[in-house]
Amino acid sequence: MIDDALPHDMLAPSVFLEALPQPALIINGSGRITSANQAAAALLGSALTGYPFVSALRQPELVEAINAALAGQARQEGRYIAQTASHNAIYQIDIMPLAATGAVLLSFQDVSQLEQAGQMRRDFVANVSHELRTPLTSMMGFIETLQGPARDDTEARVEFLGIMAQEAARMERLVNDLLSLSRVEAEQRRPPQGQVDMVGLVRSVMSTLEPMAADASVALVADLPPTDIMICADPDQMRQVLTNLIENAIKYGGAGGRVTVAVELTGPQAALRGEEGLRLSVRDTGAGIDPLHIPRLTERFYRVDSHRAREVGGTGLGLAIVKHIIQRHRGRLRIESELGNGSEFSVLLPIGASK
Repeated sequence: MIDDALPHDMLAPSVFLEALPQPALIINGSGRITSANQAAAALLGSALTGYPFVSALRQPELVEAINAALAGQARQEGRYIAQTASHNAIYQIDIMPLAATGAVLLSFQDVSQLEQAGQMRRDFVANVSHELRTPLTSMMGFIETLQGPARDDTEARVEFLGIMAQEAARMERLVNDLLSLSRVEAEQRRPPQGQVDMVGLVRSVMSTLEPMAADASVALVADLPPTDIMICADPDQMRQVLTNLIENAIKYGGAGGRVTVAVELTGPQAALRGEEGLRLSVRDTGAGIDPLHIPRLTERFYRVDSHRAREVGGTGLGLAIVKHIIQRHRGRLRIESELGNGSEFSVLLPIGASK
């Protein structure tokens, strides 16, 4: 029961709308906005009250849904896309009739992240399907040929089996990287607890990759301090970061080039919220990367040169894995490159205990 002593202003629709955290407004039977909360004003503009709703909500499908609710007094749903300088915010709108008033209440829910996640899943499935379909189609073609016209052709059999082995290895690399990415994402909110000597780890990874560098005619150069540097990190994930970055530098640096791996202490860093930092950098002397591509390099399956990437065994997931590992360690990844002057991938990590 409503207290008769309660001020009339406390019963105004605007009071209730302001109590809602999401944008909300009321439209009367004449199609005019009678109340709007501050969140709605911030989204649609400050001068809302008294104006026709079509002047604020000009998207045809939404206007049609609101008119249907006003005409039939039945609950409707709509979508509103707010365009900003950096991205489009997507709102799901619940259009609820207010009984006996002829008006409707619109409440906005921001579903941008859900939409983005859904699109990422769709893109991910499409990319994985494409990446697996190509080698599978190739292998099936060779199998049919070996079962048919080339059944007794020894030379063709040897050639085709070699190609099939390469395609199978490509699929294995892709599956391994997908599993690695899945594990990294599953652990992203769990702070690392181990201790790692980054100087020793760099030496170990470089020793492991020395044969690969020799086969590619690339010189591996270490620029390391003489003493150990311990940081709070996951040893296996830090090894994966180093391996991915150095392998990429070897693959894309070009024959006769040089890959330099450096480790240094940096002191307090604003990017690390004032914590002491360690910088790990991997620099090559290759052809470099067009600056237009740099912002997208850590996207899943993004490749600057898809044909070349597949030739050297790239899956398009290596830098995405690196990015997620660095985020788990509260670090920063920076990519610098200039066409004709090589590329440098720098990782800034806090050296203290994780919080």
